[in-house]
Amino acid sequence: MTHFPSPSRRRLLQAGGAFGLAAAAGSLLAPRAGAAGPATTVTDLGPGLVQFSLMSGLLVGDTVYIGSRNMQPSSVIGFHLPSRKVVSRTALDAGPEPSVQALAADPTGRYLYIGVLVKADRGGPNLYRWDLKTPEIPAVAIGRTEDRDIRDLAVAPDGTVYAVGGVPGKAPSLWEYDPATGAVTGRGVPDPKATLARAVAASDTTVFFGAGSVLAGGGGASKASLYAFDRKTHAFTPIVPKEMEKDPSLRELAVVDGHLVVGTSGGVDPAKLAVMDLDDLSSYTVVPTKGTVVKTLAADAERIYFASDAGLHAYGKADRTLSPVEFDGPDLGEIWGVDHVDGKLVVVSAYGFVAEIDVAARTSVVTDLHEAGAEAGPQAGMGIAAGAGYVYLGGNGAISRRDLRTGEVVNLPAPGEAKDAEVIGGVLYTGQYNAQGIWRYDPSRRQDPQQAASFPSEQNRPLDTSWDPENSLLLVGVQSDTEGGGALWTYCPRTGRKASYVNPIDDVQLVRAVVNRDGVAFLGGDNASKEGPRATVVALDPVTGKERWRLDPGQAAGVAALAVQDRNLYGLTTQGALFVVDLRTRQVVHTADVSAVSKGFAAMVTHRGAVYGVSDTTLFRFHPKTFAVRTVVAGINGAWYSGPHINVHGGLLYTLRGHNLVAVDDRPSH
Repeated sequence: MTHFPSPSRRRLLQAGGAFGLAAAAGSLLAPRAGAAGPATTVTDLGPGLVQFSLMSGLLVGDTVYIGSRNMQPSSVIGFHLPSRKVVSRTALDAGPEPSVQALAADPTGRYLYIGVLVKADRGGPNLYRWDLKTPEIPAVAIGRTEDRDIRDLAVAPDGTVYAVGGVPGKAPSLWEYDPATGAVTGRGVPDPKATLARAVAASDTTVFFGAGSVLAGGGGASKASLYAFDRKTHAFTPIVPKEMEKDPSLRELAVVDGHLVVGTSGGVDPAKLAVMDLDDLSSYTVVPTKGTVVKTLAADAERIYFASDAGLHAYGKADRTLSPVEFDGPDLGEIWGVDHVDGKLVVVSAYGFVAEIDVAARTSVVTDLHEAGAEAGPQAGMGIAAGAGYVYLGGNGAISRRDLRTGEVVNLPAPGEAKDAEVIGGVLYTGQYNAQGIWRYDPSRRQDPQQAASFPSEQNRPLDTSWDPENSLLLVGVQSDTEGGGALWTYCPRTGRKASYVNPIDDVQLVRAVVNRDGVAFLGGDNASKEGPRATVVALDPVTGKERWRLDPGQAAGVAALAVQDRNLYGLTTQGALFVVDLRTRQVVHTADVSAVSKGFAAMVTHRGAVYGVSDTTLFRFHPKTFAVRTVVAGINGAWYSGPHINVHGGLLYTLRGHNLVAVDDRPSH
């Protein structure tokens, strides 16, 4: 039989009791102004998105250890399989917007090693160890790799720990931790053109290092790279199967029964699985999959199991073929942990549950982690949208829906992350990362969000959305992490017709921002690499994809945001420069340094005859005639995971202050 909570509403109501729903409802009755001018009212609506979000899972003995994602502080919980209860927890003081992607146990099962990634480096440790014999004692920091983020960990049979990860702008290294001395040692950079390493495995004699460019790809960045590191000679040898060389990145590695099992991330082509003979690495089998990723490997005597965006699959060791793992449970969403024990697969889902799947019987038992005792908390937000009486905030594996009349908050399951969104005719449309296309949610129907349109998987990161009423099209600006450049998606909600215009700016500039006026789309370019053009503005017809004109505004940094007001196109750059383009003359008519209020990513909207912007620190507006900048709310300091957002509904501006959703009523006199 199958046992799991009914989908739905009970599990999706935001966790936290008074912390969540009551706090939100109460705050609607008590507007609170802060750091704003006399013509500005800021209403605190409570935490934006509250859940237990996760990014890793590992079975040690009879307990699944699960690492949190995008929660402050980061933590690891122990979920006891026999009792189906959370029985232990340790918190980590790791840094801003921390996540635990890497877990590994030593051969004895006593120590759990924990690797952390953060959004900004404050110089602290990123490697921890938890003694599982005394779980009531918190994990201790044991070292730091200089690559900032740890994406994967492996422990060799002698207890030596190996870590890989990365930091923007630097090729990743192999790092080694010696438990006997406590030293963390860099063992070198095997691939100087790689931008990120996400896979490591170790045997008695060899460490296997997997990297590539799943982020900041294109240009001269490498594709999938795999190296064997000799633990005695400290020499690296490239061993990537030739069939995998065009894939963007190595995604997973495991040593299983005398073989190295390898999974890639796909791009233009689907991801692949390889099984390599440890005694002769030139002897291997490569099998293409139908998904975009192969990760979280586990095995029994007959099969190797892995997760992809298409669910669970199995590779038959004897016939070397792939087949889906069939069972009668719910959608698993994004999978962050797969282990095998006693004929069952233990699966950790980003939707916040653990599924125990009986492979032979094809049945499952699903346990909601919050109901089992995991602590929920507020997350840094993704995209935001408002309309038809609701405000939506994207997060990891969920979108919160806040009823502006009652204050009720419901978490809707959605794979990946809603990077930006629009409410069109009362229906929510989102751009979903990673490679999930456009999703749709109609609050008038009792259904969870569903995919409305898919696009090529290499067009994986939607960044900005804009509703074009003239052409009845949703416009989405997109970045290609693996190939470089970007795309403009268009989608008609009425007909379902879609289109994708690849590299509408050029083959290196992604589409960071998109706005429209009178049926013309305006695109703002950025560049994920250190070199090459950036900040190009392109006007095109979104129906045909044909370019009308382009302009180089002469900026040193890429576009962070665009907005249109009256005859002017406003642009903000990631270095805090404002430029204004007269759309009639197609000339830059104003520039200014506004880095005091905006530096880095930003967002802008048009409201009450003026352009408003929000940065990581400040809500501000520009005078429609003089373009002078004025602070509306200082110190707003929104907890955004991948850049701030702002939306307008019912005469109010919606954004985040800290982790809380706020409604801002600003009445400028101009």
